[in-house]
Amino acid sequence: MSIVELRQYTLRPGARETLIELFEREFVTGQQAVGITVGGRFRDLDDPDRFVWLRAFPDMAHRRRALEAFYTGPVWREHRDTANATMADSDDVLLLHGPGFTPEPGAGEVLATVCHPTDAGDFDAYAARHLGQAHALHRTEHAENDFPRLPVRTGEDVRVWFGPAEPPPWPAQRLRLEPVKPYRP
Repeated sequence: MSIVELRQYTLRPGARETLIELFEREFVTGQQAVGITVGGRFRDLDDPDRFVWLRAFPDMAHRRRALEAFYTGPVWREHRDTANATMADSDDVLLLHGPGFTPEPGAGEVLATVCHPTDAGDFDAYAARHLGQAHALHRTEHAENDFPRLPVRTGEDVRVWFGPAEPPPWPAQRLRLEPVKPYRP
């Protein structure tokens, strides 16, 4: 299990493809070079100005060191102004504990569910009936955000999984996502 960030960016109208091209060309390898595992990257099929992605770290200490290295390093310094110009909001971030998620190559639409269960025991019973290993279940990581330069959502307890499942009986956000094809120079 890893520390995982589920990042949902609201972009300026028409800027999604600009960010995706830059992200795939520069930021995937730039983050990997400092020890960040970049997971799935997606277009939100219900919002043309949304980009959703995941990244993972072995633990919170690695997260802090890797984020410090990336955000003070040459790749971010060179491209941050272009990236930031595409974004209206980059603070919708869930800090999670789980396996991470990258769709299989050639995967079509991916369904992600962000669920707010009211009782952990009831959720565990739901998960035992409806979710399997392939759903890559994640839970809120309640550790303090030790890299406050990048805010994360706090004060909520969520479960996140990928793939179709019986709708949960608690408030949930369903995301219909299209995987971004990896950059090929």
